[in-house]
Amino acid sequence: MALSVREYRARIKSTESMKKITRAMELIAASRIIKAQQRAQAAAPYARELTRAVSAVATFSNVDHALTLEPENPKKAAILIVTSDRGLAGAYSSSVLKEAERLIEKLKGEGKDVDLYTSGRKAEAYFKFRQRRVAQSWTGFSDQPTYDVAAEIGATLIASFLAEEGDDIADVDEVHVVYTRFRSMLSQEPTAVRLLPLEVVEGTEPPEAGDLLPLYEFEPSPSDVLDSLLPRYVQSRIFFALLQAAASELAARQKAMKSATDNADELIKKYKRIANQARQAGITQEISEIVGGVNALADAQAGSE
Repeated sequence: MALSVREYRARIKSTESMKKITRAMELIAASRIIKAQQRAQAAAPYARELTRAVSAVATFSNVDHALTLEPENPKKAAILIVTSDRGLAGAYSSSVLKEAERLIEKLKGEGKDVDLYTSGRKAEAYFKFRQRRVAQSWTGFSDQPTYDVAAEIGATLIASFLAEEGDDIADVDEVHVVYTRFRSMLSQEPTAVRLLPLEVVEGTEPPEAGDLLPLYEFEPSPSDVLDSLLPRYVQSRIFFALLQAAASELAARQKAMKSATDNADELIKKYKRIANQARQAGITQEISEIVGGVNALADAQAGSE
């Protein structure tokens, strides 16, 4: 019985050590999520004004751009899947991967081949384990993304979208992004959006009929403006998705670590209760053995007399 008490005490000690780790990770995630939210909020004005500029050019010019043209018969699509580099974030990465699998099945049901692009080690490991080809992956920045990384990802996807048959890189007709949208500290939503062909999210009111002067002037030309703005617009949307995913990852990790800390508390209480019961049972058994020994000795002495 004493050995059982020692075992429970060892479990209590190891659980307390684990609790310290999960509590520390919870506090780290809580401190980082504030900065992640601030970064997402700070990037919003730039994305909003860039959207308005792109919308103005698309609305008030008759220029068709390669990034906005709908293919007549799309046959291949690319999907960028944004997950985390590390675990201990609950169902964060698995939820994104489930949403990606649904999108893959939908696209294949439409008769389209799918090329996979991943951001984060979890997505890379997921498809590697299942022996499914990944065209390109990016890792090492899931909780602190930078615009340079978003620009690199955007350039790769744009190049694949603009590629033609016979080029060195695979050509695709559509580009989709699957990431986690940050709603609140308690709500993060896996989201799939089509990135290319580009759909301008925000519109601009046309000029009033009878205006003598045009509302916008484009220099050097509308096509040159689109050539400059559209890639930046795509990169800004990817960067915003990465920032949203980073905030969602930290929120999910904080929630998971808090749950783990609470579970450790409950487990420690359970082990302490069982250890006390075992110790009391051991003491009771020892008392019973002593009383039994005394009675046996008294009986032996009475018999000898």
